Amino acid sequence: MQPADIYTWLTARPNLGCDGFDSHVAACIISLALWESETGRLRVTDALGLDGDVLADLATEMFPHTAAVFARLRGEAASAPPEDEVCLRDLLRRSATEGSRFQFILADMVARRCLRPNHLWQDLGLRNRRELGWMLMRHFEPLASRNRADMKWKKFFYRTICRDDGYMLCAAPSCAECDDFDNCFGEETGESLLAAARRTADRAAA
Repeated sequence: MQPADIYTWLTARPNLGCDGFDSHVAACIISLALWESETGRLRVTDALGLDGDVLADLATEMFPHTAAVFARLRGEAASAPPEDEVCLRDLLRRSATEGSRFQFILADMVARRCLRPNHLWQDLGLRNRRELGWMLMRHFEPLASRNRADMKWKKFFYRTICRDDGYMLCAAPSCAECDDFDNCFGEETGESLLAAARRTADRAAA
């Protein structure tokens, strides 16, 4: 199954008690992680940074018709996070708007997906950077509101961690004087990874 197909399966019968946008965000992240696991890259728990019990509970709550599938992951532990992921996870958890369980789970998934090589909105399976901004302002508002210069989110997260710990992240006296300005502030254009995977599959089948 392509990630877009997995997304359709997850959202086919949503839990009406769950927020629609939150269900969309969770479905995007889980769809991409499941596709990565199906293509043999890594286990879905490792792709999400969630233990199997946590993932199964999340799926049961948000996508109840999928509960039997995710129940197979119960008892499976995600791989231990590297130090930079732990720092980001802790930063996001401390910045959770309401401190809800969903926001803590989302923090863990975002921290793990930050290790992937693309723009963060792409590595979360979202449609565009705007959706990422909405999600961060909703669930991590104290942190997201600090990104007033609209720095790329991965850059902003790690810059915040370094500043909070008293480290200098770069040698430039100011962003305006930096020779590599676009590396931190350039456009984050590109195609959704869910759409890209579908296009690649369609081309292969043609």
